[in-house]
Amino acid sequence: MRQKITTAFLLLFSTFIYSQENRFQVFFDFDISETNTTSSNKLSQWISENPTAIIDKIYGYCDAVGTMEYNDALSVKRAEYVLQTLKANSIKINEAIELKGFGEQFAQATVQEANRKVTVYYTIPQKEVPKSKLSEEIKTLKTGDKLTLKNLNFYDRSGIIVPASEPILRELLTILTEKPNLKIEIQGHICCQLGTDLEDIATIRAKAIYNYLIANGISSSRLKYKGFGSTKPIHPIPEKNEQERNENRRVEILVLQSE
Repeated sequence: MRQKITTAFLLLFSTFIYSQENRFQVFFDFDISETNTTSSNKLSQWISENPTAIIDKIYGYCDAVGTMEYNDALSVKRAEYVLQTLKANSIKINEAIELKGFGEQFAQATVQEANRKVTVYYTIPQKEVPKSKLSEEIKTLKTGDKLTLKNLNFYDRSGIIVPASEPILRELLTILTEKPNLKIEIQGHICCQLGTDLEDIATIRAKAIYNYLIANGISSSRLKYKGFGSTKPIHPIPEKNEQERNENRRVEILVLQSE
């Protein structure tokens, strides 16, 4: 059982505490049930970067060339090929895995190559968050200083905080409660994509923290929030692994007033 938290926290994060599915795709050549060279390399790279992943669903697809019956069978073969590859590399498979072939019965892309694919849905078990030193770190901060809220992680392309990160928010709330003169700006950042943050995810993340603090009694006069998209990454984009992606999709606090 997770530690009991405030009603306001529950209301704010009631949609946050459920695991959001991650996914990746691999592609196939025409009328082939094995991944092409590019996708084989992509699959091998994903396996090496996600050894703790649990596979929940594998869906196969085809282009619209050929009969519907043939494409149904081919899409299943593609899904099964990916499943066997994952098993051979010791990736954990959910006992209730859903393996399904859609054939050509889905919204087809204009480019046929994009329809010859398999989509894999997976979850990554959350590690226990190390005890935070946030209180100690904030004591040394002065006006104008900035601090990353370490281990405050979000699911990809969302403002949904991973459940293991909830203690960081509670600690930040405690600090602001104990230091009534402290004023901060909450700054959100995203990973994985260069250019404009079309969905404004960075701002959504910063605002989620802002709303949580206000809901738990911190005056809005002490808080600001701002999203920076992917303009200030810690690691170059595209990131090399999930750790770098997690560190880029982060929240920082800028101290506006320390005393």
